[in-house]
Amino acid sequence: MNFEHLIQINDPLNPLLDPLTREEVWQGLLLRVEKPQLFVAGLDQCTILRRDGDTIERELNYGVAKVRDRVTLTPSERVRYEIAATDSHVGGTLTMTIEAPDELQLFLRFEYATTLPEPRGSDDRQTMEIVKSAYREADIDTVRLIRQFAHAGQLSGRLH
Repeated sequence: MNFEHLIQINDPLNPLLDPLTREEVWQGLLLRVEKPQLFVAGLDQCTILRRDGDTIERELNYGVAKVRDRVTLTPSERVRYEIAATDSHVGGTLTMTIEAPDELQLFLRFEYATTLPEPRGSDDRQTMEIVKSAYREADIDTVRLIRQFAHAGQLSGRLH
């Protein structure tokens, strides 16, 4: 399954939305890499296994389930997660890209490519829509948390 969507971070037409800087969004994405328990429900522990430049290998513990991934950073631009498939966990990639079409607007693009098979029937399509909705809600929550950490002053020059 491939799926992507865009979340608008800064909207000059919406005065209720406090703008974030590109650096704040980047620091928020780095916080999600370093301390994913703050962002991912059900994640008990994250162990950094190896760092090599802009690549980080991690082990994520969800109760008894363990998932390994490799995170590749493109500084101030993109975070790419490559998740290894297991018997109990779908593998694939998640790429989060900061996009700024002009100096007033800022977006975060989420791109998923999973090992889930393409839907064959209406039940499969309904399941796929539920998965997409869960991804979208998790991503909206990621942006909400980045905003929260930024407004509390917890992101400035913090990581990497």
